[in-house]
Amino acid sequence: MEASIRAQFGDDVLEEALSRWGIERKAVRELDGFESFVYDCGERELMVRISHSLRRTSAQIGAEIDWIGFLAANDVTACTAVPSERGELVEVLGTGDEYFTAVVFEKAPGAPVATGEWGPPVFERMGRMMGRMHALAKQYVPAHPSFVRYQWYEDITGTAERFLPSNERAVIDRFNALLTKTHELPIDDDTYGLVHLDFHRGNFFVHGDEIWLFDFDDCQHTWFADDIAIALFYAVPHDCSSAGDREFARSFMGHFLEGYAAENDLNRAWLSRIPMFLARREMDLYIVIHRSLDLDNLDPWGAGFMRERREKIESEVPYVDIDFGSL
Repeated sequence: MEASIRAQFGDDVLEEALSRWGIERKAVRELDGFESFVYDCGERELMVRISHSLRRTSAQIGAEIDWIGFLAANDVTACTAVPSERGELVEVLGTGDEYFTAVVFEKAPGAPVATGEWGPPVFERMGRMMGRMHALAKQYVPAHPSFVRYQWYEDITGTAERFLPSNERAVIDRFNALLTKTHELPIDDDTYGLVHLDFHRGNFFVHGDEIWLFDFDDCQHTWFADDIAIALFYAVPHDCSSAGDREFARSFMGHFLEGYAAENDLNRAWLSRIPMFLARREMDLYIVIHRSLDLDNLDPWGAGFMRERREKIESEVPYVDIDFGSL
């Protein structure tokens, strides 16, 4: 989250958001939202998300809610939005060019996937759910013309120059060169559409045999292979270099793609482009950490990711060094 957004947020914004749904302040508990302010409402089984217009406009959030509703109406177990007391799915807090928005979502049933359950059956279910969403993306028509999510490049163009130190020119140049290369990829309805783009074990619960997906804040228009790459990116260790780590990556992808193929047909030639999408997420995350976090006080996950990351990016070390063409 940008510092300017955090500086504008206060108890008055939170209280106003909660009042729109009749939620008491004492009933909520703040969670670790990275780009938004997120609260658990406890016994009411609801989640409150407050975002700033600098990150997402009210129309973009309306598009997100519309997309989730379409998926849920077509048998995707995704957590939908709950209307406010005025019947609004998105409440705008404030006036003018900059403002906050609030959305309340149903809380996912179940629990995070346990360490002992993190294996082939879950990987296959993840792939099946993503395949189902990609198949539906080919059919989706927004309910309102204003419900437009952004294209993959709109959120990241110019961020390297803005947030990285000037002495990291090599990283800046590599990131921008990769954006140029990505722009050259072909686009058609069978390979490109509206996707989640943050599908990892922190963003879904397991309930019986079902995965319940949430946090669609990053949903955008990009290639389906990009969405697959993100699932792999967060499934493997930051330093996916040992023989065991590479074998895990192959196993994850094998089971994931088996489930995916049951719901959607994607030309497997696109798998060869996954390393490009992995590299883009690697550099994007590197930039975001510089933007939002104290590099001298990172949590273990962030510290693990940043360890020798600049050197790896500059040396073009593959994030996952496996043969995607053989999957």
